[in-house]
Amino acid sequence: MTFVRWQHTDRTDLAELLPEAIVIVPVGATEQHGPHLATGTDWILAQAVSEQAAALVHERSARPLVITPPVPYGASDHHLPFGGTLSLTPETLLAVLLELARSLQASGGRRLVFVNGHGGNIGVCHAAAAAASTRYDVRVAHVDYWRLARDCGDVPVPGHAGAFETGLMLAQDEEFVAERNARPDPPSGPEVDDVSLHTTESWQRIDGYTDRPELADPATGRKWFDQVAAALGDRLLELAEVL
Repeated sequence: MTFVRWQHTDRTDLAELLPEAIVIVPVGATEQHGPHLATGTDWILAQAVSEQAAALVHERSARPLVITPPVPYGASDHHLPFGGTLSLTPETLLAVLLELARSLQASGGRRLVFVNGHGGNIGVCHAAAAAASTRYDVRVAHVDYWRLARDCGDVPVPGHAGAFETGLMLAQDEEFVAERNARPDPPSGPEVDDVSLHTTESWQRIDGYTDRPELADPATGRKWFDQVAAALGDRLLELAEVL
C-alpha cells in the first residue's frame, strides 16, 4: 500500500485514498523543555516517529497510510510560568481534535489514529477519540508514542526534557539540544501509589525538567527512536487489520 503526506497530496488523490486509509495525526505541544531543549520537542518527535513508522511498514499494510501535518500546540498551561510556551486549554485542544475528525469524515475518511507526543495531552486525546467515534462514525485509535519504548534501563520514560527526550532529539538533530549542565537527581515530591498528583510546586521544584538530560547521547537516542518507530509501525499494521 501507499504512504502519503496529506499536505503534499491533492484533493483528487485524497478522495480516492481516504475511504480505505488510516489517517495518522501527530499531536504535540510547543512548550519549554528546560534550558537546553527545543520548545518544539513534543510535536517534532510525534511527527518524526509517525513518519518513520509509516515509511517502515506501508508496503506491508492492508490499508494506505496518510499522515497529516502535526498539531503543534497542546495542553501545556502547567509550563506557562517558565516562558517559551504556546498553550491551548484542554477544552480548546479537545475542540481542535474533534474538528479535525469532523473534517476527516467530511473528506471521506473513516479511520483515524492520534499519535500523541505530550503528557498533558493524554486525557484530551482519549476523550477526543471516544467522542469522535460517536459523533462522526469514524474509528479512532490513540497511542502515546513513548509507551512503545523498551530497554531504556533506569531512564524515566518519557520524563520531561530528561535523558529520554533529549536522546531522541539528539538523534533527530543535535542543533535542537543546547549545552546541558550536570545536576543531581532533582528532588521528588509526595507520591501516592496508583494516584496521579498535579501541583504547580512540583514543576518549580525541578526547574521545569526531569532527571538527567546530560546523560543522553545521540547513539542511544537513535536506538530508542528506531525501537519506538518500529513498534509503532507494528501497531499500524495491526490497526490496518482491525479498524
